[in-house]
This record gives sequence, structure tokens and C-alpha cells, in this order.
Amino acid sequence: MKKSRKDQIRNLTSNSNPKNHHLFCDPSHTKPHPTIVSLKEKHTMTTINLTAEMFRNEVFDYTKDKEWKFKGEVPALIDFYADWCGPCQAIAPILEELAAEYGENLKIYKVNTEVEQELSAIFQIRSIPSMLFIPMGKQPMMQAGALPKSQLKEVIDRELMEIAE
Repeated sequence: MKKSRKDQIRNLTSNSNPKNHHLFCDPSHTKPHPTIVSLKEKHTMTTINLTAEMFRNEVFDYTKDKEWKFKGEVPALIDFYADWCGPCQAIAPILEELAAEYGENLKIYKVNTEVEQELSAIFQIRSIPSMLFIPMGKQPMMQAGALPKSQLKEVIDRELMEIAE
């Protein structure tokens, strides 16, 4: 009997499947039992899911301040997305790659517009994906629509990292 795709994935990702034990174990295999290797251990940085509370604490507290005052220590990019959005799904792996490439020099946040409706309303998100580019010491810039990786890198380098062309 042929297994469904869902069963194949469940079988592949199961820790109890000895054939796939190496996928989820400590690479050194020094521990007596498998330990899940987190994504942060595999990559230097990943995208960060941003809530309204985190936004107020780490980016800008719109409840207290009227003038933009970025709280971050490095430039940031905020991706406003929805799970059902095709273009959002297409750029998600690109944003993960960029997070790994720029490492600690850039924070890439993701805001689920369906969950974080307060943030969506504050930034008047009307189309997704929309990206908020936040440079150090300057006003943020909003870009609607999915950009290819090359254009994203160009904007990040020019506007956020201030690398001349």
C-alpha cells in the first residue's frame, strides 16, 4: 500500500524512526539519547516572529512615543505576511537565507497580519507581503510586494547597511 505524502513526512520526521535518527540527533552522537537540534544551532540567525508586545519593546513603542525612535541596535527588516499568501510563502525561504547571510548585522522580523492585527492597522497594511526597512538613525521605509533576493539584498545593502553601489 502506497503511503500518503503526509504519512511519508510524518515517518521522515519521526524521532522514533531509526533510519532517520541522524536527522534529529546531536551531530557528535556523544549523547545516549537523541536531542533535537534547534534551527538556531544550525544557522547563525533566523527570522523572528514579532508580536505587538515585542514590537513595542524591541522596535518602537507607539503607545508612548509619537516621533519614530528605533530601539534596535542593528538595522531591521519587518515582513508583514499571511500564511495563505502565495507570494509571502515564496519569499519566506529567501528571508531565512538573508537572515543567515547577514547574521547579527541585521534583524529580520515576520509579522503575521492575521494574528497581529494591531500592528497591521498601525502600519496601514493593505497588501501583503509588505516590508518595512528600518535603518539606523533614519525613518523607516515601506515596500509593498514580493521582491526577488537580488533586489532585497540591494535595498538592504544600500539603505540599511549603507554600502555604496
